[in-house]
Order: sequence, then structure tokens, then C-alpha cells
Amino acid sequence: MDHSLFAEKYRPKKFSDIINQKHAVERLKSFVKEKNIPHLLFSGPAGCGKTTAALTIAQELFGTSWKQNTLETNASDERGIDTIRHKVKDFARTKSFGEIPYKIVILDEADALTSEAQQALRRTMETFTNTARFILICNWSSKIIEPIQSRVAVFRFKPLVDTDIKKYVERIVDGEKLKITEDAISAIVYISEGDLRKVANILQASATLGEKITEEIVYNVTSQAKPDDVKDMLELAISGKFVEARQKLQEMILRQGLSGIDVIKEIHKQIFYLDTLNDEQKINLIEKTGEYEFRLSEGSNDLIQLEALLAQFIVAIKK
Repeated sequence: MDHSLFAEKYRPKKFSDIINQKHAVERLKSFVKEKNIPHLLFSGPAGCGKTTAALTIAQELFGTSWKQNTLETNASDERGIDTIRHKVKDFARTKSFGEIPYKIVILDEADALTSEAQQALRRTMETFTNTARFILICNWSSKIIEPIQSRVAVFRFKPLVDTDIKKYVERIVDGEKLKITEDAISAIVYISEGDLRKVANILQASATLGEKITEEIVYNVTSQAKPDDVKDMLELAISGKFVEARQKLQEMILRQGLSGIDVIKEIHKQIFYLDTLNDEQKINLIEKTGEYEFRLSEGSNDLIQLEALLAQFIVAIKK
């Protein structure tokens, strides 16, 4: 029996398998073809293919010896200056295996590196250019210091659209011979918010709960509030039926076991789809939602705060 994670099993191994990101892939292919990789910076949202692209460069460049010639480290775990001074520096200064004269250092979540560590990294990049090329991966390039940004080729990875997500779902469904409903696929696309890693994990968890993956199963394994449930609750509130709206909320929190943060995130999304509200009312409710989300993050009681937020919807309509 294969116990591997879907996220790793279906991670692309070559450039042609990378979903979308054509603007980046074509340029990276030419670098590999010339066997001359500059220092690189990949920025973009989570799960859109940044780490995959970096690993693909290493595999296409070095072939079977790519693991010996590649150091992959996660800067959010090892974010201090000592990591750069010792682990990265020691790897970068040694000669590579094979005909390619340099190794590759992949620094994932590089925007988590401290300022001192980034300064040390800049010096290391300059000193060992002949023996190592660096690929920095981050969500926010603005958190990378300017001296490093000026020394790298920057690639901005785009958020993936719904058709890209569906393509990846179909790849896993076909590979694992899973049965899945269209509603379940739509739910996965909605919940994943463009993160392919999340897609793979949702599918793997859902596949263990039944012969056929349904929308119900997807929302159960992700502990996410169903959009229709939240929308119904909000519509009850703005129509003045506070007691019924409160019952709906209690069902989600107490019976379905959802967290207040999950519910409030879905409330935020659904406000935009409430046709009975004008723009001014929506703006007011978005502001209130942000305030109550902050209260929850500070440790307030989920049920009390969400009931108070529902009351704000009634106040907004009366205004």
C-alpha cells in the first residue's frame, strides 16, 4: 500500500508538469538549458508552485545527483544568523558533484530571516558565487532587504485561478482512481483559495472517509463553515429574525464543532454576496467583522462575540 502524501506524490518533477506560471517557467527553462543559473528570488502566495519550481531546477540541472548538490532549508525554522554563517556557508563553500561547477541553495520562506541573517546571506552570496547559486522563496518580496533584491533575478508567481485548481484535482483523482462529485470539486476549489498543497491534503483526508468524495465530506474534513449555511444565517439576521439566526450560529459552533475564526472568515466573504445590503452598509459590516475577528484572536468567547456580530447586522439594516 502506498502511504505517501499526495502533496509530494503529485508534486511536478519537470517544468512541463507545473500548472500555469508560464511566464516564469519559460525563462527558467532557458537558464537550465544554458546551465547558467543566476541567484533567484521567487515570490507569490502559498501553494502556487514556488518551491516546486526551485526543486525542478535542481532536478533538471543535476539529474540523479540533485540531492547531493542541493541544500533546502526553511528559514522560518532556522531564521537566525548562525544558520547562514554555518549551515549555508559550509555547504556553499564546497565543490559540487558532477560537471555543473556550482551547487544550489534553496531558502524557503526567506522573508522570515532576521535582518542580520539577511545581511550575512548577502555577503555569503557575494563570496561564493562561483560555487553556489541561491534560490530565495518568499510570500512577500518587500520583506527581503534591498541589497539582496538587487543581486537576484525576481520571479513573481501568480495566484492560481479556478481552472488551474480543477486541473490539479483531476490529476490526483485520475492518479488515485477516486470517485468525486462536481459539488465536492467546487468546494475544494473554494476552500483551497489557490493553494495546491491544501488541495492535495483535502483530497487525501477526504479519500479515507468514503468510497465517493462529496461536498459534505470535504467540509467535514476541513472543519470549514459551509457558505450556504453562513449566508442563510446572515439573511435571517438582516431580515430581523435574530433568534433563528442565533440558532443557526449555535448549530455551527456547538454541533458542527467549527471555530469562531472559521465562521467569521466565511461571514467576511458572504457579506459581499448579500444583495439586500447597499455599499455603505457592507462597508460598515466589514469594519465590524474586522473588529470582532480581532476580539476572537485576543481570546474572547466565540459564541458571545459572533452573536454580538449578528446583532450588528440588524443594527446596520435599521440604519
